[in-house]
Amino acid sequence: MTRAATDVPAHGRFVVVPAAYVFLLRDGATAGGATGGATEVLLQLRQGTGYMDDHWAAAAAGHVEAGETAPDAARRETLEEIGVTDVDLRFVTAMHRTRHDLAIDERIDFFFTARSWSGEPRIVEPAKCAALRWCPLDALDDLPQPVVPHERVVLAGLHDGTIESYTTFGF
Repeated sequence: MTRAATDVPAHGRFVVVPAAYVFLLRDGATAGGATGGATEVLLQLRQGTGYMDDHWAAAAAGHVEAGETAPDAARRETLEEIGVTDVDLRFVTAMHRTRHDLAIDERIDFFFTARSWSGEPRIVEPAKCAALRWCPLDALDDLPQPVVPHERVVLAGLHDGTIESYTTFGF
């Protein structure tokens, strides 16, 4: 699809918007209450953002700012959105995605997981997050619905171990 002239930056080059996502993971409780059960992922219910509101999504995510690396953005977002620090990030995938209609929809998303951090995850921005919930990663069909579609692709790849270091969505 051809973009309107108003969608082209002054320099005339193609531009993508970078973002960083963090899926916090933990061992769930066993039937007896001890940890060591199936892996759980922390999801947030988005609200009031104008993008994918009322969808479940990574506990922390946001744009990479000018002069910031994707891991730095991921750490900043975990503090700003769920109040945790010292996040031990593990890179999962870079996802190149599009929706074909607006230049702002050309994205490169950097996904990370973390199994170690300091602090208890909590809602820091209640105007943007209606709820936080630990969900079993091995029961994708039982995740709260709806899940942001491109994030569900990454969750499925984490679940079954098929996630590649580079993925695409929308092409």
